[in-house]
Amino acid sequence: MLRRNRLAALAGAGAVALAGVAPPATASPAPRSPSVQAAPRSAPAIDWRACGDDGKAECATLRLPIDWSRPDGPAFGLAIARRKALDPDARVGTLVFGPGGPGDSGVQRVTRIESGIDRFSDQLRRRFDIVSFDPRGIGASHPVTCSADLVRAAPSPMIKSAAQFRATLAHNARLRADCRARTGPLYDHADTLSTVRDVDAIRAALGESKLTFHGSSYGTLLGEMYAETFPGRVRAMVLESVDDHSIPDARRFLTSELAAAQDSFDRFVAWCGRTQECVLHGKDVRGVWRDLRARAARGELPDPSTPGAALPEFGLVLMAYKRFYGPDWAQLASTLAALDAAPPLKPGTRTAAAPKAGETTTDPFTAQFCSDWSLPVRDYGEYARIMRRTEKVAPDMTFARPVMAISACLGWPQPVRNPQHRLHVEGSAPILLANAVHDPATPYAWAKTVERQLGPTGRLLTYEGAGHGSYNRGPCMQNTIDAYLISLTLPPRGTTCPAQQQ
Repeated sequence: MLRRNRLAALAGAGAVALAGVAPPATASPAPRSPSVQAAPRSAPAIDWRACGDDGKAECATLRLPIDWSRPDGPAFGLAIARRKALDPDARVGTLVFGPGGPGDSGVQRVTRIESGIDRFSDQLRRRFDIVSFDPRGIGASHPVTCSADLVRAAPSPMIKSAAQFRATLAHNARLRADCRARTGPLYDHADTLSTVRDVDAIRAALGESKLTFHGSSYGTLLGEMYAETFPGRVRAMVLESVDDHSIPDARRFLTSELAAAQDSFDRFVAWCGRTQECVLHGKDVRGVWRDLRARAARGELPDPSTPGAALPEFGLVLMAYKRFYGPDWAQLASTLAALDAAPPLKPGTRTAAAPKAGETTTDPFTAQFCSDWSLPVRDYGEYARIMRRTEKVAPDMTFARPVMAISACLGWPQPVRNPQHRLHVEGSAPILLANAVHDPATPYAWAKTVERQLGPTGRLLTYEGAGHGSYNRGPCMQNTIDAYLISLTLPPRGTTCPAQQQ
């Protein structure tokens, strides 16, 4: 009940702020320094300018409050981009795309042609203006900025002792202080609940009475919380590769995430066993993998992306994990075969080039994720117990990317701004969920849980194949999702789409 009251209060505050102090827009670039300006009280039309690979997109910047509880306080520039509907006479409205990550650029999704706007079907581009944005703290929206030296000095997420655990806590504290000093107050307001308010400001500035939204991966958390906070403002919502924000602790978060990663590894091994396209066909793939991990742990494995450097074990696992997103099993097999054949490096070989003193870099992940997830670990003993548990469910993928999320948030001040809770949505339009059964990053079980929490509001469309993301997995998935976004036609409950050939 306390959680519901808090959301209701925020929703009410948002309605007042947008009615009386609607956020204006300018074409100026987003600020990259801690300096901020007060949000003005006028609301001119969005000042779009031509942009994009082909010059046919439009870009602008909205000035929005850093802290939505202080609408007249310091502001930042939220970068947004748009491509207008290709058939104005058939235009349905505006489709707002919520990027994933955290760290993905929605502006680039719209402005780029290849691996950008081509994500959306011709039908959607014909019927909708496509709009997206760089979430606060990311890309061109006042990015979180930190010392490159400190970011590079991050301890390995593969924590093996109490001393390493303490060193990680100390490093995280130094990095937080540095990033906060360089970024300014937005560092403490990078949570998704604040981004919900930004999205509603986009909707209002575009003149849309209701939101049509497609969120991908981490963008599904944004969609879930928008529907929870502003249910009456949803026209249609698609959540693809679904986050479950009700997972209560680090143990269950890692267990579910790494079980999904292991499932993807198992499918890769099975594919190599049945097809000659795999260059490791006929070999003991798990044996090759174990040997590569051991060589990486000894500092003997060459990094294919950095000649002369060693590839650490965590980097090896992360490389494989990213290949499961496609999935790109053939490329993964070729990479592993090349690494297996490479002569060993001498122990002690450098792992990466050091940045120049005083250089800065952006951190598009930590401030947002650690503000959205309360995943504290008391001490090394608890950390070791969690990792022993995950090793049982994911012996090959124990140290995939989700472990980095836990280690990066160790010591984060509690309570976090946007802690996990059971999703509670009342009065929203139907929400269509889409998930692959064998998704390495957002487990299918998460989508099932969110569907249960949504009750009659939720509808799950299942892709029976593998990979992260499912909208472009063949005509069944794409046409079903398009039909809902365009005409609000929902598929029957239990609808599945067949796996596409790998």
